Amino acid sequence: MTKSDIRVCSAWESAHERPVYTLSSTCPDCGADAINSAPAPFDPADPYGAYRRRARDEGPDTS
Repeated sequence: MTKSDIRVCSAWESAHERPVYTLSSTCPDCGADAINSAPAPFDPADPYGAYRRRARDEGPDTS
């Protein structure tokens, strides 16, 4: 699975008042490189996935 297509300006903290998001590889305002804004939402090698799924399926702990 690939990372998100949404990117953020790598120099937004020094060049902009707030983050500038884009789909291109460069910032539309300052021309700096745009970097991935978030990690991938799913990791197929998730070592704790079985625990999370079991906890989700069993429901909340009401003890």
